[in-house]
Amino acid sequence: MWQYTSKASVSGIGHVVDRNYFNGTLAQLKAFAGGTATTPAPTRNGVCEAGEFCYYYNSFEAGSLSDHAPSQADYGATQPGCYEFKSAGNGQGVCVKNHAASVWNRTGKTVRVYFNSSYGGTSQAVAAGTKANLVTALKNQNASHRTV
Repeated sequence: MWQYTSKASVSGIGHVVDRNYFNGTLAQLKAFAGGTATTPAPTRNGVCEAGEFCYYYNSFEAGSLSDHAPSQADYGATQPGCYEFKSAGNGQGVCVKNHAASVWNRTGKTVRVYFNSSYGGTSQAVAAGTKANLVTALKNQNASHRTV
């Protein structure tokens, strides 16, 4: 929330008021107004930051990484338009779908990785703050993830 003036006038109010700008979605504004603390994930930039769920091309958090919002129903399977591994390293530029081997959960909540798009099929729960290799059934066979 950014207050850009303290001297605005609004029809029907007999005194000056503050005017503010909210840089977020309607859902985030509603959560903010209701007192629920939410932190939107940073922009996808190839750095695994607080609030993000990150995939790595190789096991043990190695190779290129792809940083995501806490839930993603479909990564897309082809360029252009898929979610790709962004940082330098093995796998850079490759689509994430069916190519990830390990993860780091920085969302603050448990995230479940799924075999199929739209949160279906075999899954693996990844606790908040955890770095993990994907189980055999999901290694290089991942298509969606969501907070649970």
